[in-house]
Amino acid sequence: MELMLVVLALWMAWQWVRLPAWQWVKPPQPTACFIPPSSKVAHSQRKPPWVRRELIRLKALSPGLGCRTLAECFNRQFGERGESVGKSFVAYVLRQSRADVMRLRRSLKHRVPRPMPRNQIWAMDLTGKGDVSGHQHMMLGLLDHGSRACLRLTALPDKRSLTLLREMLATFRQFGIPRGIRVDNEACFNSRTMKAALKVLGVRLQTTALHCPWQNGRIERFFGSLKQQLDRIVLADGNELRIKLVEFRAWYNHCRPHQHLDGRTPAEAWSGTPKSTRPPWLMNVWEGQITGWHFPP
Repeated sequence: MELMLVVLALWMAWQWVRLPAWQWVKPPQPTACFIPPSSKVAHSQRKPPWVRRELIRLKALSPGLGCRTLAECFNRQFGERGESVGKSFVAYVLRQSRADVMRLRRSLKHRVPRPMPRNQIWAMDLTGKGDVSGHQHMMLGLLDHGSRACLRLTALPDKRSLTLLREMLATFRQFGIPRGIRVDNEACFNSRTMKAALKVLGVRLQTTALHCPWQNGRIERFFGSLKQQLDRIVLADGNELRIKLVEFRAWYNHCRPHQHLDGRTPAEAWSGTPKSTRPPWLMNVWEGQITGWHFPP
C-alpha cells in the first residue's frame, strides 16, 4: 500500500513538471477599468458651442480653404479671447458637421443683402491674365456696393500705388468721391502714399482681415465672372485685353440684370431709373462668347 502511494505521488509530480510554464501561475482575472475618451472628442467637449458655430460659418463662407488656413483665421480673430483651435480640431468639427455646412452655404447663397445707397462704398481689387506669349497683365477693378456697377476696369502697366491713384482719380472725376473704399491686405493698397492721398480726399480706407476674401465678396464675385469669360479666349497682347475689358464692362453694366437689384441692371441701379420696357437690341461681343439684351433708357 505504501509502495502504491509513493508511485502515485511520483506520477503526479511528473505530470506537474510536464505542464508549460505559462500554466504554473494562474492568470489574473480581468478587472473593470476606465478607458479615457479620444483626445479630440474630449477637446471638443471643452470648447464653447460658439467655437463650433464659428468654424462652420467660416467653412461655409470659404469652402476652398483647408483646415490649417481656417484654424489660422479663427486664431487671428479670437485668439485675444483665449480661444484657439488646431487643424486637427477643425477637421474633426467639419467632419462631424458636413450637413450643417451645406445647409448654411445654401442659406447664404440665397440670402438677399440689405440695400445700400450708391456711391457710398466701393470695392477695389487686382487680378491678372496672361496673353499668348505668357506675359501677365494686371487688371484693376472698381465696383460700387450699392448698385453693383463696375466703375473702372482697365489693364495696368504695374501695380504701384501711384498708378492705382491715377486710375482712382480719373474715376472720382467721372462718378464722384465715395465715403469709403474696401481693399484687401496687398501692399499697394495699404501704402503710406495711398493712405495719405485718400485721407486728403476724405475717403476712408477699409482693409479686410487676412485670409477673409468674403469680406470683399462683391469684387471677388465680379472677377469670378470676368475670369470665367476670359478663360474662353486667347489674348494676343495688352492692347487686345484693354478692348476686351471695355466690352465686358459695357455688357456687365447694361445687359446683365442682377437678382439682388430686383431685376435691374447695374447701370439702371446707378442712375436710379426703373426697369426699361423699350424695345431692346442684342449685344454681341467677344466673337459671340458674350451676348445679352440691352434695354435703352
